[in-house]
Amino acid sequence: MTITAPTAPTAPTAVNARVIALAHHAGRALLEDVLVRHGATFHQSVTLRAVVAAGGSIGRDALVGDVSGSLKTDGSVVRAVIEELTAGKLLEEDPAQSSRVRLTDTGRGLYESTAAESAEIAARLYVGIPAEDLAVSGRVLALVTERANAELAGA
Repeated sequence: MTITAPTAPTAPTAVNARVIALAHHAGRALLEDVLVRHGATFHQSVTLRAVVAAGGSIGRDALVGDVSGSLKTDGSVVRAVIEELTAGKLLEEDPAQSSRVRLTDTGRGLYESTAAESAEIAARLYVGIPAEDLAVSGRVLALVTERANAELAGA
């Protein structure tokens, strides 16, 4: 995938839906390049991350809820991703409790590799941006996310 970067700094702009979307899609395109090299999809990556965040083992229903909420997608899509990851030996049924799934060593390895590569990309993207600007941006985006989630919940 070829990504075109601007040749000159862009003029400062106020945050709006287009600015957020452009940043998201540009960053996601870079992540997708990493994932493709590892034979993984974005949905699989988000699902593995949720299992890692849960300590390596999580109830299937909780995992479906977490990933569905993050990706704003139907639970059936997430259940299919869990099955893909299980078939690929990246997740397995937790022997301590059959309603849970856990990472396999292969799944942990894939997650750690892709997370390390994406962290390097993020470091390059954020270099030189003052910490206070990143903090303000984080607060604004968290508030926008909270409000959008509230509207979705009320829909």
